[in-house]
Amino acid sequence: MSWIGTAVSIIGFGFAIVQFFERLQQMPGARPATYPTAPRDLGLALIGCGILSMIISIWQYMCGIRYLWGGTFAPIAGVTAEGKHTPVIAIAILLPGIGLFAFCAALFRIV
Repeated sequence: MSWIGTAVSIIGFGFAIVQFFERLQQMPGARPATYPTAPRDLGLALIGCGILSMIISIWQYMCGIRYLWGGTFAPIAGVTAEGKHTPVIAIAILLPGIGLFAFCAALFRIV
């Protein structure tokens, strides 16, 4: 699940790049950018990579959990049918939605 932290950091960094350079271009006395859409494109690419890595990490986590909770590992883990759902899975599923919101906010300049 360390992928989740990395993916959230990538999403946050991409969003920060977009916001920083948009604010920088609005400052009085700032020189016009040579490529004015480059920071936005880079930020969107980072946010997209963060979302994609988070989806891959959820898939990888679910495969690992299925493996560990099946077969010979189940008695060691003490897993019951009711206990297979953890809060980690819920948060991991919620975070790509937040990343998608950040992507749309940067793409359509909502925030």
